[in-house]
Amino acid sequence: MMKIAIQGIKGSNHHIVALNYFGENIELDECLSFDALVNSILTSKSDQAIMALENTIAGSIIPNYALIDNNDLHISGEQYLNIHHHLLALPNQTINDITEVYSHPMALLQCKEFFKKYKHIKLVEDVDTADVAKRISEKKLKGIAAIAPKIAAEIYNLSIIEDSIQTIKNNATRFVILQTEKPQNGIDQINKSSLKFELDHKRGSLAAILNVISDCKLNLTKIQSLPKIETPWKYAFFVDVTFDNYQDYSKAKAIIEIMATDFKILGEYKNGRK
Repeated sequence: MMKIAIQGIKGSNHHIVALNYFGENIELDECLSFDALVNSILTSKSDQAIMALENTIAGSIIPNYALIDNNDLHISGEQYLNIHHHLLALPNQTINDITEVYSHPMALLQCKEFFKKYKHIKLVEDVDTADVAKRISEKKLKGIAAIAPKIAAEIYNLSIIEDSIQTIKNNATRFVILQTEKPQNGIDQINKSSLKFELDHKRGSLAAILNVISDCKLNLTKIQSLPKIETPWKYAFFVDVTFDNYQDYSKAKAIIEIMATDFKILGEYKNGRK
């Protein structure tokens, strides 16, 4: 049985992605941080890992790009998950019985508008959405609610007292599947790639790379820059591209490798967008 490292515990969004991507016949290594998640696959405690990388509202989780790059991890796939926040509590309670709501800071932020109608409720930041749901269930905490996915209510026997309370309904997170070995994805399975390269802080250096991507008929879906802390005024760029023809991508890859420094392929895989 394959063991998958996730950030958080059962009932979290990472758990949902694990089930959607790998199916139910898996073991989980529940990690409380992304550093612990990476360590899980580096030490072979887990076979693969699932890591959130960007959100349509919050943007990129920038430290995770560095974790992938610095630890020479490989992206073997990706999945997008629509995020729905539900208010969970012990059964036989209404929202008027709730005095405190605990959840991850990002979940609280994304539901802030909803709680403006309920001045009696105190919002409290916590480490993990599903972990709060588990704590409420185990300690029988009345008057306390969690913002968490619906699956957490099923696992921890809680009631959903308010459904989909997020302010922006079109909210999705992109997750990547990570492993330590280069994945054996065949050319017919590849139509997206994640690349990393470095450029000097010179006029036109990035524009020249972007022209290559355009000329080779690639679609740029993501670009993220990170400063090189040890080298002032030098930047690392993380780029995602999609393509219809592998030969076009192969040509662009060869040219960029010549033009840029520290060129690295983080992953070649199937586009997770339907």
